[in-house]
Amino acid sequence: MTLTTTSPPVSGGSGAWRSVRAELRRRASLKASLAVIALFALMTVAAPLIGALGGWGPEEFDKSAVDPYLGGQPIGPLGGVSARHWLGVEPITGRDLFARVVHGAQVSLLIAFSATAIVVLAGVAAGVAAGYFGGRTDTVLSRLMDLTMSFPSLIFMIAMMSVARDVNRTFLMILVIGLFGWPGVARVVRGQTLSLKHREYVDAARVGGSGPWRILARDILPGVSGPVIAYTTLMIPGMIATEAALSYLGVGVRPPTPSWGQMIAESVAYYDTDPMYFLVPSVCLFLTVLAFTLIGDALRDILDPRGGRS
Repeated sequence: MTLTTTSPPVSGGSGAWRSVRAELRRRASLKASLAVIALFALMTVAAPLIGALGGWGPEEFDKSAVDPYLGGQPIGPLGGVSARHWLGVEPITGRDLFARVVHGAQVSLLIAFSATAIVVLAGVAAGVAAGYFGGRTDTVLSRLMDLTMSFPSLIFMIAMMSVARDVNRTFLMILVIGLFGWPGVARVVRGQTLSLKHREYVDAARVGGSGPWRILARDILPGVSGPVIAYTTLMIPGMIATEAALSYLGVGVRPPTPSWGQMIAESVAYYDTDPMYFLVPSVCLFLTVLAFTLIGDALRDILDPRGGRS
């Protein structure tokens, strides 16, 4: 009996990506989402250049933009919006909101993207190893997944961020958030790997003399790429929200480094007297999370064979 090698039916193959492009052309919401993501990604990469367009640095005070006789309230309508300050200023300090939002995007999205990268790499490695090799490897990794997921992650994050003081807060947040996120990806990848490792093309590669690492690289990883891409896109909004929540609770990025969560936390005291100060970072956070969620839903429907799309 002769086994013939056939190409693996990869969910993220050219046919699926043609479907993605067709969806992008058909749905205006996805085009708008991509535009929002591209804008904030540009802010992340070129924050110093973009922030300098307004003429102010994120830590530069402008006392002439606030009224000392009104408790430091911004002078002018909409929280001090003017040709000098495009999105207004912070109460009391007079720091430019445009510059702080742009630099806050760099911090918030850098943490979210970096933590997501750690989660995906660790989750894919653990999931593929557990699903393909099975046996003791599967048992150890599965128990490690269960152990990690059993922790109350938010409480543990708050505790870890509170006790660590003289460290790089951004780097620590990336590690802490990434520490608790990988088991979800690993479970998805493990299940997909279990369904792929007994397919005919994998058996044919094994009989043909291919080693396990060659099979993993050429047959298994392409087969799990679709669900992983969809899962990753849906994970990024959660990472952004986690960073914002930790900063809002006072255990995230420390002043004067701006982040959206920190700005929202500071603006709560002024929401009734200067709503613009609260709205600017909140709208940026909302638009980013919404854009990634819409893109993630569309990719999941197209690329994940277990999604709701036939």
